Amino acid sequence: MRINAFSDVSLRVLMLLSTKPELLTTRELAELVDTPYNHVSKAVLKLRQMGMVVSVRGRSGGVRISEQGLQATVGGVLRVLDSHPDVAACQTEMGDCPLLHACRLRGALSRAREAFYASLDTVTISSLAIPVHAGPVPVTLHTHRDA
Repeated sequence: MRINAFSDVSLRVLMLLSTKPELLTTRELAELVDTPYNHVSKAVLKLRQMGMVVSVRGRSGGVRISEQGLQATVGGVLRVLDSHPDVAACQTEMGDCPLLHACRLRGALSRAREAFYASLDTVTISSLAIPVHAGPVPVTLHTHRDA
C-alpha cells in the first residue's frame, strides 16, 4: 500500500509536533518537514478540523499537538485522510469498467487496504518520533601514546 502525499505531510507534521511542547508556526513546520508552506497549511487545517492539533491565533500564536493527536493511531488518521474511496480505478472517462458487476478485485483490494490500516492501529502518533534534545553532548576522548 502507498499513502498519498497529503497523508504523508500530515503524519510528518503530527510526528514533529509530538516532540515539541512549544507552539510552532505553519511556516516553521514547513521548514522543519521540508515541504512547501501551502501543503503544510492545508494539512494543519485538516488536522485542526480532526482535533489532532490546536491552533493559537495572534502574534505569538502557532500550532501544537492535542492530547487526541498524541493518542491517535496511524491507522485511524490514515482512514480519515484517505481521499480515494476505491483502491482500484473502476471508472474511467469512458464510464464504468465493463467488469464492474462481475469483478471481485475491488473488494479484495478494499480488504487489503483495511488490513494495512489495521496493522497501523496499534501505532500511536506519540510513539513514532524520538524527541531531539538540544544541548551539550557528552563526549569521552581517548588518547593513545606510542612509546
